[in-house]
Amino acid sequence: MTDWIFIISNIAAAWVRAAAGLYLISRILSTERLGLRTITAAWTGMTVICLIFHFTSLPEFYRFALEAVWITICSRQLQHTDTRLSLFLGIFYEIAAAFWQFLVSAWLGVLFHSSKFLDVQTKQGQTAVWIFYVILIFLILYLSRKQDMTEKAGFRIASAIGVAGFLGIVTLTEQETLFIEDETLDMWMILALVFMMAVLIYNMRRQYEMEKELAKLKTEQAELLERDYITLNRAYEMNAKLFHDFHNHIGILRQFLSRGKTKEAVEYLDELQAPVRKMTDAVWTGDETVDYLISSKAAAAKDNDIQFTVQVEFPKHMNIKSIDLCAILGNLLDNALEAAGQASDPKRKWIRLTIRRIHQMLVIKIENGLETTLKQENGSLKTTKEENGLHGWGLKSAQTAAEKYEGMVQTSHTEDTFYAVATLSYQAVSVET
Repeated sequence: MTDWIFIISNIAAAWVRAAAGLYLISRILSTERLGLRTITAAWTGMTVICLIFHFTSLPEFYRFALEAVWITICSRQLQHTDTRLSLFLGIFYEIAAAFWQFLVSAWLGVLFHSSKFLDVQTKQGQTAVWIFYVILIFLILYLSRKQDMTEKAGFRIASAIGVAGFLGIVTLTEQETLFIEDETLDMWMILALVFMMAVLIYNMRRQYEMEKELAKLKTEQAELLERDYITLNRAYEMNAKLFHDFHNHIGILRQFLSRGKTKEAVEYLDELQAPVRKMTDAVWTGDETVDYLISSKAAAAKDNDIQFTVQVEFPKHMNIKSIDLCAILGNLLDNALEAAGQASDPKRKWIRLTIRRIHQMLVIKIENGLETTLKQENGSLKTTKEENGLHGWGLKSAQTAAEKYEGMVQTSHTEDTFYAVATLSYQAVSVET
């Protein structure tokens, strides 16, 4: 086969292999979508690797290792994936790709009674190579159309590929049509077993991570309930104190009124009513429960020198329950208060709450100043500080409430601003008069 045609074919195959590997890693780790910059960097590196190994006599093992490392570097630097997981997936992806390329070539050799399919420098060998890569391309296209595929379904597909490969290599050892050295067959059989073990180990690790995350969320839920209990307990204590002092207040008012000091009695009543009035005077939505929540968060912001602004366009008589609105607003505003409160720059100590209705959609947007650096880990935003905040449970609780109304909660950020947007579908309800 002409040398330059072989080089081009080899480079093109490496490009397909790299793109497929990066896509699978990004899909498995739920990271950013594959971008042009990532693809370009991967293809450049793969081209260099192919040229190096074409003009040298280095073993193929080193090529697989270099490709796995390069895929890991591209995935880590450009898609911000976890280094260890990316390397783990990159290595076993290269093993699986090489294994299936060999298996396709070997079985074509058996089918057509020709050992030339095992030699990649022949036309038959290149045909076998590209049959494999066409299958790989169709697999990637299939996965790209199945965006809602669960991890369990993905594990089944990977397991099926591993088992099918193992059965294929075992059957290959029993055939007598095509001669293949025992050492080669033994090596691929061992690698097939290693690949199946890798799939099993990765699935066990993911289950462990999910259980750990669930345990963490339960802990955070307990902390959240404890915090709410403390707040409620304080309210009861204040009410108990007020009730305890009630007869004293009545006595003082009686003295004022019996002496004709009406003005002093009114001033005394205003003084008693002031703490409650701060929470109940403001009407934001017309829903007393939601208004009280917004007012309490505004008061908390004021106590922490955080600028708090509210813009509300709220529909009347709708089917969204107050408890669900409070779950969304309370959790998102708590996160905003915590983030803005951590800012040392006074210019970043601000929160803006906007509630709007757009046709039959209620949009809740909360913006806050941001000073803590954020990073993305497995598709979720994380702070770089190791703190025991309640962001994880709070966002999930808000998301659960939004999903009751065919809605969602989305977050994003710039260098100095964090955005949380909840969208809910609502229906007007009639009120009997």
